[in-house]
Amino acid sequence: MMRAFAALLLIALPACNQPSDTRLATPVTIEADTIPKSLMGLTGDAVRGEKVFAEREQGHCVLCHAIDGLDADFQGDVGPTLTAVGTRLTPAQIRLRVADAQKIWPETVMPSYYRTGDLNQVAPEYQGKPALTASQIEDLVAYLSGQEG
Repeated sequence: MMRAFAALLLIALPACNQPSDTRLATPVTIEADTIPKSLMGLTGDAVRGEKVFAEREQGHCVLCHAIDGLDADFQGDVGPTLTAVGTRLTPAQIRLRVADAQKIWPETVMPSYYRTGDLNQVAPEYQGKPALTASQIEDLVAYLSGQEG
């Protein structure tokens, strides 16, 4: 588990100063603290998003975050609780935080799950590949947007 987390951290380490639209796996428009349109025009599925959130082989967000009522053996407390995150953030705000958290908080340890550029120390087999696909991110956005407490 720690090896997977360490690999994600290495993927997410920023280098320096490229425009944000070239940092992500596909072109997006960032407005303020949002990515207003879904990645690649995809529609997310909240049921799949819960699996992306909880499963070790996918996002494994529970390593750092918790959601009340989620059926998971372990929920972390390194990051903020995401219970009711759907009442605090819009889907567009959640999308940017998952896709490129370091765009908002440059010093965060949270991986930028859709970033492929402006990284360093990326293992050759992961170069040019986002940690999560556009579909997985949209599924997470659907799941997290539905968390209303």
